[in-house]
Amino acid sequence: MANLLELEFILTQAANVAFLLIIQYANGILVIKKNVRVNYTRKINHFLLFFIPIFLNRGYIYAESFELFTMGAFLAVFKFIFYIKPIRERVSFINVMFHSFDRPEDRPYTLLWIVTQTAAGYAVLIPMSLLFANNNIFHLILIPILVYGIGDGLAEPVGVRFGRIRYNAYALFTNRKYFRTIEGSAVVFLTSLVVVLFYASYFSQVQFIAALIAIPVGMTLAEAFSPHTWDSPIMFFVGYMILFGVKML
Repeated sequence: MANLLELEFILTQAANVAFLLIIQYANGILVIKKNVRVNYTRKINHFLLFFIPIFLNRGYIYAESFELFTMGAFLAVFKFIFYIKPIRERVSFINVMFHSFDRPEDRPYTLLWIVTQTAAGYAVLIPMSLLFANNNIFHLILIPILVYGIGDGLAEPVGVRFGRIRYNAYALFTNRKYFRTIEGSAVVFLTSLVVVLFYASYFSQVQFIAALIAIPVGMTLAEAFSPHTWDSPIMFFVGYMILFGVKML
């Protein structure tokens, strides 16, 4: 059984790398050759490169393979070492991939922010997965992930294209001011409502009402007040804490 899990883990990581290369390189070409805004290609990366590993690695969260899941999380962070400046300047293929998520307004912190956000996101996801599994509510583990993946993924392009009402956001390691939009945050709220409705059968009536109120409000505020490019750990933590509290009702 252990050998089978290890083989499945290796194949899963190979698939992750293959998707990473194809998706980011294609988006990098769109930025370089077609002048597509990085705000859009970055979110294409967000959708595909966030959901694919989550779903591929989901099976490793259970007790008998938790070590493999943790190793997968480590590899997800470690892969960013290939984007450091000395490497990407010498390897054109990697440089093209880097262009797919290097927003001009994020420089020179692009890589620092994405690495720390990914690491912090897994630092929340791993213990919360254990907590939910030990309390027999693991079937709810995807709720914050879906809200973040879909809601936050759409918030920026919606805000860039349709946003009119702006508010300030801060960022780590800099005093530079960024902004978000009410229209973008509204996408997070609506996504939260839809996801909770989709999972309605997993709650009692009281739990469902509480979740329908608390999760959209909590996740929207978490997205609104989290540091620029550091949404995932904050949204994960807030979402899982609300969910756990709701299930204890």
